[in-house]
Amino acid sequence: VAGVLKGLYPDSRITFLGNSYTRPLIDKSRHIDSFLDWNEIKNLSSSEGLKKFRAVNADIIIHVFPRYEIARLAAKVGIPVRLGTSRRIYHWLYCNRKVSFTRRGSDLHEAQLNLKLLVPLGAKENYPLSEIPDYYGLTNIEALKDELKALLSTRRINLILHPKTKGSAREWGIDNFSRLVEILPIEAYKIFITGTADDGAAIQKFLRRYAKRVVDLTGKLNLSELISFINEADGLVAASTGPLHIASALNKYTLGLYAPMRPIHVGRWAPVGTKADYLVIDKDCDDCRKSLECRCIKSIKPEEVFSRIKGALKK
Repeated sequence: VAGVLKGLYPDSRITFLGNSYTRPLIDKSRHIDSFLDWNEIKNLSSSEGLKKFRAVNADIIIHVFPRYEIARLAAKVGIPVRLGTSRRIYHWLYCNRKVSFTRRGSDLHEAQLNLKLLVPLGAKENYPLSEIPDYYGLTNIEALKDELKALLSTRRINLILHPKTKGSAREWGIDNFSRLVEILPIEAYKIFITGTADDGAAIQKFLRRYAKRVVDLTGKLNLSELISFINEADGLVAASTGPLHIASALNKYTLGLYAPMRPIHVGRWAPVGTKADYLVIDKDCDDCRKSLECRCIKSIKPEEVFSRIKGALKK
């Protein structure tokens, strides 16, 4: 969204309003000029929050991720143009430009749906997925620390596996990742396991079992370091979770593993990048809807994952 806006209005100044944990990623984009921390604002008194919001002196606010309290605050401080979808009742109270489209049941990707909010500002009605990578702008990447760079191999393919999702998606399962580790030739691939400290604790048995075949980075990287590490690696395999989309935005080989279930299906949430790929079985997955355990995603064979990786990555 920021990249398209900068293309339409090169002299604009774009402030990203977001939760503090997103800032290390937002700071990597050349299209974004400043960051406004919603975690800080929402904990201020009403008058102080208004003062902080008003100080941005915004001409336009675009409610990409709609929240009632933000819409109300933007109207209260008098931002002249307030853009949101017509599907939210509170947007009829607090937005003066409304775009009519629905996410529910749409066959469009989330990125394409978000860009529809920019149509009143001169954007195209539809952006092909092939154009989306042109707008990421993740060029402000910090250099990788020497001790992390030393972990990367110069002769083998550096492959990141990110097994856990913290509930953001159905998981492929640690048994499948175990089999994948076993069939990846150790002489050709150096394998890194990423995730939070909690993720590492949840897969401790796996990490101990394959301690000689994988490098455990769970809980050892902050978000900024993870982005820099992904940027230096050759590829990443994961379900639909943040690092998968970061890797695709960095134009790394990215293999996403998906459940065939709306609204978390691949059509809506596939990784989008010049080297992005995905696997999903061809069936209706509604039987798994009421459980985080998904037989459909787990039925993707590790051998098929290896075949995709082998075909895409070569040293």
